[in-house]
Amino acid sequence: MRHDHITSAKQLSRGDIEAVLDRAGEIAGNPAAYADRHEGALLGLMFFEPSTRTKMSFSAAIKRLGGDIVDMGPVDSSSVQKGESLADTVRVVEGYADAVVLRHPKEGSAQMASEFVDVPLINGGDGAGQHPTQTLLDLYTIRENAGLDDLTIGIMGDLKYGRTVHSLAYALTNFDTRQHFISPESLKLPRNVRYDLHEQGSSIKEHTDLEEILPSLDVLYVTRIQKERFPDESEYRKVAGEYQIDAETLELAKDSLTVMHPLPRVDEIAHDIDDTEYATYFEQAHNGVPVRMALLDLLLGGDQ
Repeated sequence: MRHDHITSAKQLSRGDIEAVLDRAGEIAGNPAAYADRHEGALLGLMFFEPSTRTKMSFSAAIKRLGGDIVDMGPVDSSSVQKGESLADTVRVVEGYADAVVLRHPKEGSAQMASEFVDVPLINGGDGAGQHPTQTLLDLYTIRENAGLDDLTIGIMGDLKYGRTVHSLAYALTNFDTRQHFISPESLKLPRNVRYDLHEQGSSIKEHTDLEEILPSLDVLYVTRIQKERFPDESEYRKVAGEYQIDAETLELAKDSLTVMHPLPRVDEIAHDIDDTEYATYFEQAHNGVPVRMALLDLLLGGDQ
């Protein structure tokens, strides 16, 4: 890896991505070979927002590599409650760990925090900004199911506040893909993201209706409407439940379609899809462990 910190998917080249995915494939194929690779290493966890998959899979990843975690714990029992700044907190945690994972509600927080530490800092989600390690496991899942070139990908739901969407869209510019974005008008991709994708030469189209492009899709990436990001709950209620799919919806899809979701879901994917060949979202979540093992291995010197 060419980077000390992983704060945005925009910084990752195709070579970076393939290095992580290839290492993840090696780990998934022979996890015992990596069991003590980073014995004694400590991963600092700083989660200022709730998390299930990111926090648990990073914990599992470092432990499967032979290391352990030091966890800041809930915000309301930390020195943040006393007014400590993020810069000071991350400087303190740096002294306890060999790498740090930070999740924070403020967009840009990971980039800012990375300027104060010398150990690798990984963005575990910064508000409505970026979530690069989610993107790496998404790409791994796509590659395992459909390959990563000559693909038509639909991304549906909350495109305005969805950090997983922003990161995935940026990363896909490294590959031969056609991106279709499906959302209510009020939740379209932010203008700056659309501009960046156009600047990268990415083939993107925006839609309000899934049915018109569903038959052409190789991958459908569904996201929930993120209630916690809306400044006004009445605005959330206007779009809640508007974009949902079920088994009947997918009658229009290719038999080979891969349906993904970063989870948690609310009601946007019906449970009758779970047992179909389309569903890969639980596999996707499980892939977080080998992918994050691979990333930690590379950042902690496993490529040397």
